Amino acid sequence: MTEQTMQEYRQKLLCAYSADLYDVLDKMGYPNQCLDLSIAPLDSRMKIAGPTFTMWGIREPRYDKDLPRPDFDNNALFDHIYPGCVVAINAEKDSVVGHWGEMMSYGARAAGAVGAVIDGGTRDKPGILDISGWSCFARYTSPIESKKRWRPREIQIPIYMTGTLTNEVLVRPGDWLFGDVDGVLVIPQEILPEAVEKVTELSRLERLSREAFRKGANFREVYEKFQRA
Repeated sequence: MTEQTMQEYRQKLLCAYSADLYDVLDKMGYPNQCLDLSIAPLDSRMKIAGPTFTMWGIREPRYDKDLPRPDFDNNALFDHIYPGCVVAINAEKDSVVGHWGEMMSYGARAAGAVGAVIDGGTRDKPGILDISGWSCFARYTSPIESKKRWRPREIQIPIYMTGTLTNEVLVRPGDWLFGDVDGVLVIPQEILPEAVEKVTELSRLERLSREAFRKGANFREVYEKFQRA
């Protein structure tokens, strides 16, 4: 996918709502693409859309003086992040530490990422909110440092993130994430062009429906005219 195509898809998605995209995915035969509803934006105005850069980690207490450091180099994360991507993190059910934070957000943004979706926690919420053009979705916030408590193990592998209608949702590198205040959805990469086309059309019909309501049309008139049944 070219960078121009990626930008076009992103802009079209950012003009939509997650509710419309869910309806599209549901009708396309993908009803279970919604991540757990506790994964929410740090600010309700945040929206996010882009191909995923995946990361998986584990809760593993350790002391550097007693155990060798893992082969995984934290700096490798930023070496491989690419422009336009969304960092997607499976924290392996850890519910204590901040798996992400302000400095990581700055580093990822400098590498070209547009945001992060964390099936886990983040720290430094005030600092993250000050980063222009950055969106962050997480299950919770925490002041607790991840060092010696949790560590990343793999990047750019298929991961599973907690789902809403199913226990887990598969997220592969290159699948797209779209999120807003209502929730976060996974768009399998093979259906992305069709899903974007359909949600763009649905968004157009919704705009026309709103205009009709504002001009005094009743519910039946709007839904019959714009085939919203």
